[in-house]
Parts: sequence; structure tokens; C-alpha cells
Amino acid sequence: MILFRSLVFQALFYASTVFLMVLALPVFVLPARWGWPVVPLWARVNLFLLRWVAGVTFEFRGLENIPAGGCIVAAKHQSVWETFALLPLFRSPTYVLKRELRYIPLFGWYTAKFRQIPVDRGKRSIALAKLTDSARTAIAEGRQILIFPEGTRRGAGEEPRYKYGVSHLYKSLACPLLPVALNSGVYWPRRGWKIYPGTVVAEFLPVIEPGQPLETVHKKLVEGIETASDTLILEAARSERQLPVLERVRIRWAARGKPFD
Repeated sequence: MILFRSLVFQALFYASTVFLMVLALPVFVLPARWGWPVVPLWARVNLFLLRWVAGVTFEFRGLENIPAGGCIVAAKHQSVWETFALLPLFRSPTYVLKRELRYIPLFGWYTAKFRQIPVDRGKRSIALAKLTDSARTAIAEGRQILIFPEGTRRGAGEEPRYKYGVSHLYKSLACPLLPVALNSGVYWPRRGWKIYPGTVVAEFLPVIEPGQPLETVHKKLVEGIETASDTLILEAARSERQLPVLERVRIRWAARGKPFD
């Protein structure tokens, strides 16, 4: 049953995405701000489908920590969920995404129209310079920059691999840094087709104010996100439902000498 519901959701997810992209084609001849509402609508449709088809609900904590105006939002990246679920919470966010997504018909055109920030991950120094320039413009406009500090998805409980790009960006832009912890990978694993019923929790941690040393910021970011994300994973484990992902987390943590309780 879980596999069937998951496959139905995946089919509806892609079908509704294509439908909304085609329906919203007129935005390409309009100012970007007029077409932007279609993006949070897309996110809300996905969240609706997740709830009623796959049985996945969600909870946001720490919303009072979201600063007004421009900031960097650095989120844990465990699944597809956070690539759309966070969008409705911000007025005019811009994602930092891999350049290859720009080449996807329709989807890539929308990322360009709404000025999302592409990054060439194969040219690190050049990419960081271009990222900083684009991000500085976004912050000046009061936009929120959504970025995944590890650069790619890491399964729930996997050893973290944070890069220094976010910390360098924080130092260059001199703006608030908002860490986000979550446990989405428990219910929507990085690999496989199954999506398991349950409640995904995303927690917005206290802002790291501008002006702090790079090493201090990096340590605060990693420790803050990882500690809170691990707590959310353990919270999921205390529920009555036995999820296959949690057993993999137990094994991963045991290999690192980390208790799962």
C-alpha cells in the first residue's frame, strides 16, 4: 500500500508540476513579481498531495526566528521535501541551485525568470565569486537566499559533509544567517520510491547575526543544524511507527559510536 500511494503521489507531483508550468506561461511576458505567486502555489499543491495521497503532514517550528528582510537561509538537505516546502514561508526567496537545472525545459526557464541563482559546481572559485555577486544583489533587494550547506542531499543519519561556501557567503554579505534543521529524510528517503506516512518537522533555529568570525560561524552552523536534526530524528523514532529508515540511522550511528536513544 505504501509503495502504491508513493507512486500515485509521484505521478501527481510531476503531472501537477507540468500543468502549473504550462498554465503559468503568460508570466514570461509579465514582470517577475506578477508571476511569482505561482511558485508558492506549486509548493502548496505538493504539500496538499503529500498529505492526502502519501499521508505525510508537516510542522514548522521557530517561525519567530525568521528575520525580516534579506538573509541567508541554510537548511539541512535530506530529501526533495525541503526544495519546495519552505517556499511559502518567504516573500521573495531565491534558491542556490546547480546550473544543470537551467537546462530543463520549462522548469529551467522559470528558474531564470524568477532569478534563482545557478552554480557551476565544477568551477569552485569562479562559482563562488558569481554566487556572491548574485547573492549581494538579492540581499540588497530584501530577498532571502535559500541554500543547502552540504551541496547535495544526505540521507537521514548520514555523516554530515558541510562546505565552507555558506560561511564565506555570510562573511561577504554581512547579513543574518538562519539555520534550518529537519527530519524529512525519515519519511521521504534520499533513494527509492517509497514515501512513508508521518509528520516532517522543520525547525528554524536562532539567527546567527552578522559580523562573527568565519570559523565560529561555520562551527555554529554545523553544530546547530546537526544537533537539532538528530533530535528531530529521535523524536520520530519515539513514535509508534517503525520506519525502515530509522533502522538504517541506527546502524549508521552505531558505526560512528553514536547512541540511538
